[in-house]
Amino acid sequence: MLVEETAILDKADRYIEMMQGKVNPEYRQGYHLMAPVGWINDPNGFVYFQGYYHLFYQYYPYDSKWGPMHWGHARSRDLVHWEELPVALAPDQVYDRGGCFSGSAIEKEGKLFLFYTGCQEVCGVVHQHQCLAVSSDGIHFTKFAANPIVAEAELGDYGAIQDFRDPKVIRHEERYYMVVATKTADSRGRIVMFESEDLFQWRFFSVLLEGTAEQGIMWECPDLFSLDGRDVLIMSPIQIQQQGLEYHNISSTVAWIGEVDWETGKMQVANFHEIDFGMDFYAPQTTEDSQGRRIMVAWMQMWDRTLPTHDLGHQWAGSMTLPRELRVKKDRLVQKPVSTVYSQLIYQQGTENIQVGETPVAFRNALSDQTYLHLVADLSHGEVFQIGLMSSAKEALQLTYDVFSETFEMNRENFGRPLIGSEKVPVNSRKVKVPLIDGQLVLEIFRDTSSLEIFINGLEVMTGTFYEVVKGRDLVFSGVGDMRILALETAAIKEAQDN
Repeated sequence: MLVEETAILDKADRYIEMMQGKVNPEYRQGYHLMAPVGWINDPNGFVYFQGYYHLFYQYYPYDSKWGPMHWGHARSRDLVHWEELPVALAPDQVYDRGGCFSGSAIEKEGKLFLFYTGCQEVCGVVHQHQCLAVSSDGIHFTKFAANPIVAEAELGDYGAIQDFRDPKVIRHEERYYMVVATKTADSRGRIVMFESEDLFQWRFFSVLLEGTAEQGIMWECPDLFSLDGRDVLIMSPIQIQQQGLEYHNISSTVAWIGEVDWETGKMQVANFHEIDFGMDFYAPQTTEDSQGRRIMVAWMQMWDRTLPTHDLGHQWAGSMTLPRELRVKKDRLVQKPVSTVYSQLIYQQGTENIQVGETPVAFRNALSDQTYLHLVADLSHGEVFQIGLMSSAKEALQLTYDVFSETFEMNRENFGRPLIGSEKVPVNSRKVKVPLIDGQLVLEIFRDTSSLEIFINGLEVMTGTFYEVVKGRDLVFSGVGDMRILALETAAIKEAQDN
């Protein structure tokens, strides 16, 4: 490892240690992965290696806003309890002095290979190119002396060198493939692939998929994998146009499902759809673990949005979602909470057979900062079913199911600190179409200090952040029609790291 590289990494680790105890914990999560201090965004290098799940992430330790990107690093045995590790990568070489941007990890012959985008200005033009670092212990990494390994020469005319990033490296049969995001000359998203036999020498292979003008001006963070007999490409389009209830955020996440022709390197798409219908979900990345599960985690935030923890000087911003297990059913990506989280539940209360109508039904002090809620409601004779979460005398975060339109809504308007983004209309409420199952609505809700993840009838997910000013603890049900709560359980969730 170069002396300069060691010095810059050591500087970051010393700063993080110095700032321990100086971070304001008011809105810090209890069981979601966060950086110890500073800014966090995309998950990177999600991999199972030597008995641990390793998760790296885009990181700027010195401020609670985006800056020259480092790679933060944590590991876990169970995807719930995370151990913070030293910073893995820092922008310390000529080819990555503008930042070590997003990428992936893969194991080969007992070593861990990190692939990331280095950013460098050349003659007034920003160049993004793909770089490599290698580790034997999964903690300390040495950058490859011949970096960058995929650059302008390999890309050729198949993309824009200014927007050429986020390598995801996979193995198919006897070869390795690098899936990278770029864009066309007329600003349409494009995913390209390169191939290699040894992870060091790469050549252009194909244009895997290309978007239309309506599908975003740039695609980011691609991830390609096979699951349940289908090929799945997930990626994050910038400024994809709204279509019905989908793609209301300034940047979105999409799953493309179909089949890759490995002779031509092109993907035939059977279906595509938004992955999460909330307000704060971006740049998901997946890994396959030793049990053969496909697990996904994402940045639980959105670009160009108000960040109260930064504005208030709390010295941190951003966190990761709860890891989710994936399946493909009827050419749709289906998510469920990672199973190990259930071992962290401490049962609090349960009830059955509660009639709900226009007169509110309230459960006082039912919600703590870390709460799991499981609900089964019979809405077969109802019209509108409403849930007030974190309810106080002045406000509540509202969930609504409309039986006739079969839509579920999350609404954080007028709740907590205002959250405003760069969208023309502020996105503080969203809807998703989810049919009832035998007339029933089944919800799993994971509330952390400043976030909410809602799993709806095992089909769709909504993720959102919020920042309470007045703590609300009540849970309130109301609606129109004759409805019944068949089962309601709440549980506390153990905190999973020292925040």
